[in-house]
Amino acid sequence: MMRTNPESEKGGPMHKQVDYEAADPGWKGFYTVAGTAMLFSVLVVVAEILIGFFPGAVHASQRTVTVIDWFTLFQNNWFLGLRNLGLLNLVGAALLTPAFLAMYFALRRESEPWAALGAILFFMGMAIYLACNRTFAMLSLSGQYARAATDAQRSMLVAAGQTMLVEGLSRTGIFLIDTAGLVLSAVMLRSEIFGKTTAIAGVVGNGLMIVLEMILAFAPGWSTVWLIVAMGGGVSIMAWYILVGLRLFQMGAAAAEAEG
Repeated sequence: MMRTNPESEKGGPMHKQVDYEAADPGWKGFYTVAGTAMLFSVLVVVAEILIGFFPGAVHASQRTVTVIDWFTLFQNNWFLGLRNLGLLNLVGAALLTPAFLAMYFALRRESEPWAALGAILFFMGMAIYLACNRTFAMLSLSGQYARAATDAQRSMLVAAGQTMLVEGLSRTGIFLIDTAGLVLSAVMLRSEIFGKTTAIAGVVGNGLMIVLEMILAFAPGWSTVWLIVAMGGGVSIMAWYILVGLRLFQMGAAAAEAEG
């Protein structure tokens, strides 16, 4: 049963949605886990940026043109090979899962259809992204290529690697995940739970990332444009992750207080 906020009775600020969700002690631990995961996802983004400055990282990325280039990279530096094929993106997307579920639960009282749509788009995007990612498959093929005894075996492995690379080019999953974030951020604009600053950061960040995906898909030659969009979207997305993560922590604490 929903608690009454004394401040609302006196005409002060109303936080009915926050009280309703925080009063459910069953979500105490989950809000805390979701907030932790959201903040860790920021560290993943930072790690992705920092790794790009490692000696040889840029050089390796520029040289991975053919399948054999990828096999060579995996044999020389398996971690850099995994990273260049999206390992950290996989980790970051997985960390977002509890946070998106927690956001849906928190926002469903404000607009359940749109909150549900955001959650559904996210899980669809996650499923497609995981299904299309070929990071570990390429690592396995690289090892098999190194052990191949005949040219025929190596040719078969190169053909398999080319197929893996083509399948891994799909960014539909990422597009759906960004769209899910935009939908939930739009719902936040009408809610008092996360605040307007968090909502605006989410709308700007996810919106710019959607624009980036469209540029990469239809105008990949616009390198200067997509770089600017990527920088603006990346900063806004990290701000959104931090603000949402901290708010989920607060909601976990409120749920613990309600339980006490």
